[in-house]
Order: sequence, then C-alpha cells, then structure tokens
Amino acid sequence: MEFKDYYQTLGVARDASADDIKKAYRKLARKYHPDVSKEADAELRFKEVGEAYEVLKDPEKRTAYDQFGNNWKAGQDFRPPPGWDAGFEFRGAGGGGFAGEGFSDFFESLFGQKFGGGGGGPGMGGAGFNAGFGGRPRRRQGEDHHAKVMVALEDAYQGATRQLNLSLPEQDAQGRVHSRERTLNVKIPAGVTEGQRIRLAGQGAPGLNGGPTGDLYLEIAFKPHPRFRAEGRDIYVDLPVTPWEAALGQKVPVPTLGGELSLKLPEGAQSGQKLRLKAKGLPGSTPGDEYVILKMVTPPADNPAKRAIYERMAEAMPFDPRAS
Repeated sequence: MEFKDYYQTLGVARDASADDIKKAYRKLARKYHPDVSKEADAELRFKEVGEAYEVLKDPEKRTAYDQFGNNWKAGQDFRPPPGWDAGFEFRGAGGGGFAGEGFSDFFESLFGQKFGGGGGGPGMGGAGFNAGFGGRPRRRQGEDHHAKVMVALEDAYQGATRQLNLSLPEQDAQGRVHSRERTLNVKIPAGVTEGQRIRLAGQGAPGLNGGPTGDLYLEIAFKPHPRFRAEGRDIYVDLPVTPWEAALGQKVPVPTLGGELSLKLPEGAQSGQKLRLKAKGLPGSTPGDEYVILKMVTPPADNPAKRAIYERMAEAMPFDPRAS
C-alpha cells in the first residue's frame, strides 16, 4: 500500500490554514472535474484531490494524519503502525466508519472504521439552537467523545488505575489546527478485553442551554507484549523447549499473567503442539485459557564433544522425520 501525501496532492504547506486548503481544493476540483477537464487522467486526479480534501478539511482526521509527519513520502510502501490512532480524542460515539466511496486503500486503512462522529453538532461550533414551544432554546445533551487507549495486558488481567493522556484536535479562529491536551485517571477493570469500551460519564462535550455533558468512550487496545498475545479472553505464549524435555515429558516453567507455573510436557511432544492451561487467561464470568505453543530449540553442535553426542544419538536412534 502506498503512502499518500495529501498536502502534496493539494499543493499546500503542512501548516496551511483551513481557508488555504479549501481554496486549493476548489481550484484543483475545477481543473480536474471530469465534465470539463481535457486531461487524460482527470477522473483519477479528481478523486485524489477529493480524498486529500476529505482528510485535511477535518481537524480530527488531519491531526491523526499529521502524526506521520515527514517520515513518509508519497509512493513509499506503508502500513499503519500498531496503535497509531491511540490517544486521540474525537467527537461522536466512534466506530461508525466513513461513508465515502472510491477512496484509496491508504485512506481506508486509516479512516475506514473510525471517525464516525460528524462536525457541526454540540461542541463543534454548530448552531446548537433547537427552539422548543414558545421559541425558548431547548436543552441538549453534549456530544459524546471517543478515543482508543493502549493498556498493558497485565493491567487487563489484574485491573488497575492508570493516568491516560488524550489529545483533542481543535481549529482556531484562523483555521489552524492545534490540540488540547488533558489527563484522566481511568480505572481499568480486571478482565477487560481488546475492543471493549469503557464509559466515562460526563467527560464528553458540554451540553447546550444547560443540558447535561456528553460521555467519553474509551476503546481498549493492548500494548504489544514481549511474551503474550491475546485473542478475546484467551492468552497465547510461545514456549521454547529442548528435544529431551519434549521427548521425555519433563516439567518446564511456563509464564502466565498470574505468575510462573510448572507444566509437565506430554512424552514425545512435538514443536508446534498446543497445550491448554484452563482458566489461566483473562478473568471473567467465563475465564479465558492460556495456550502454550511449543517451539523446539536444538542446541548447537559447536564443539567436538557436543558433536560426538549428536553422532551417538544418530547411531542409537535412527529416525527419518520425512518418512511420512
């Protein structure tokens, strides 16, 4: 997938104001509109210009996109880094996806399943005036916000209270985007799973005309772990073992989120074999399990004595693993 430089597409600087971006878009949209343009690639260029404008006109999409900065150039092979969108606070309940069609894979990978909130509502500088009976302003609840946050697997297992930093994109009077930072103390409940949402009541946008404040929804994502990976409530871990530990069915230490355990291997265990530790995954009404994936590690024959041992093994235990 190729990286798209939206600023380059519109021919504007990275610090361009909202007005500069709008003017550049209108100029290029007129130039490449398929109904009037004589250029061979007019339709493609028109779509590219529209995609760039869809991102750069929106303070939230633009802020998320800008974090890639100058580290990527147009046409370079690109994959979004894990957790790239964590820590950004956005308006709307989130998860709605973008309804546009015909945009690139690059756009879809960044924005296709998020940024569901829209502008112009409560907290977005919209009119915010709904007349009730008698022409009096109607109370309206503030808009909900959402954000993805990265938490450690250990915190999801044990539960914890953590300080989380969020950044809310905003546009100033000159049309330039900046971020408003805030820090929250958040309780991570034991057994929370990836994709689950935590609701923080009253932490969204202020209400209108005395209405209640909206809520903030935090979507949980797990930080990459050096040992474990999670699938739902189940935990997976790769366990290196020696050939004799596997062949003889010896006991070996196994890490779990709750601490180290001793696991007796079945005699003749094979590399890639999956062993289940019941209820050693993430807690819950039905706890997850831990699955131990065996990875055979063969010691090197890096001196004459070790080589002689392997030679005796080959003579004493003739075996063709490819016979089947």
